[in-house]
Amino acid sequence: MSIRSGCISHCANRNRPDGRENAGLYEFFCDAVKSSVFTASPLAVRPLRALSIDPVIHPRGQAHLSAASGLVCRDGRAYVIADDEHHLAVFREQRASGELHRILPGDLPEKKKKRKQRKPDFETLFLLPPKSASSPAALIALGSGSRDNRNGGAVIALGPDEESLRPARHFDLMPLYAPLQALLGAINIEGAMIVAGAVILLNRGIAGNTDNTVVRYALRDWYALIEGRDSKVNPVSIRRFPLPSIDGVHLGFTDGAGLPDGSWLFCAVAENTRNSYADGACLGSALGLVSAQDDLLALHRLDPTIKAEGIDVRVDGLGIDVCLVTDNDDPAQSSWLYQTRLD
Repeated sequence: MSIRSGCISHCANRNRPDGRENAGLYEFFCDAVKSSVFTASPLAVRPLRALSIDPVIHPRGQAHLSAASGLVCRDGRAYVIADDEHHLAVFREQRASGELHRILPGDLPEKKKKRKQRKPDFETLFLLPPKSASSPAALIALGSGSRDNRNGGAVIALGPDEESLRPARHFDLMPLYAPLQALLGAINIEGAMIVAGAVILLNRGIAGNTDNTVVRYALRDWYALIEGRDSKVNPVSIRRFPLPSIDGVHLGFTDGAGLPDGSWLFCAVAENTRNSYADGACLGSALGLVSAQDDLLALHRLDPTIKAEGIDVRVDGLGIDVCLVTDNDDPAQSSWLYQTRLD
């Protein structure tokens, strides 16, 4: 793994985007971000499998999942959330078709434009540890917050043997998103992870409009949020995190995964769009390594060009296995599961 520290310097005590003093909440990187932050050689990723679905069980008769956006790998299973579905997909074997677990009632329209308008936009999926010895671990899916109909979350608890999934329970994200919108303006939450006992959200930036931002929360506040016991959840810290560009298009966060030592990985894409709603051409993806202090250590461009939307990792004594899921922004094309490794 190539480590290049010091590529982006850290500037503290800057003013908040809304012009008020930061009072210690905000931290910023300096504005100068050069393409030289990339490691010298691209990082090769290899396809593992298409995310195939039996068309008999798919609500629109598709033979695949087409808009994968979040990934959790656990005990030989890959849990995948898609941003335009009312189901969680579960893949239990490398080649077997995935299963669908309903998390919202009803079905979305078949036509892409209408479905895009109404979709819940689940962009993130992460595993929340048990609150106590008697409670189960749970998968948490979050709407992006980029539109009024995208402010919902879902809790999908794992069964006692972790082979089964319990019925989804829904919760309101506005106690979390309203304070964040007051601080940042428009938001587009694309990544979530647990790192060193805190929950980190990754806000995806759109060049010329909004910033990539790393937002930390106390884990205890999340249990209160999903149980509906907290009317307002404030972040512990917010850090602006600009990234370089690929062919003139800036990278934006799409997901993240925590590592045992408090560091974390993220995937990001250079998508040629000017807002959080419209899709654009993907010019490339990158995988970044960030320290426990939220400093960028290494940034790898991925080869071949894919649109990496979800990430999860497995650490062993020799390195890190990284799994990624893709979104081709085309219902006719399957999302894929890819793999790479950092030594």
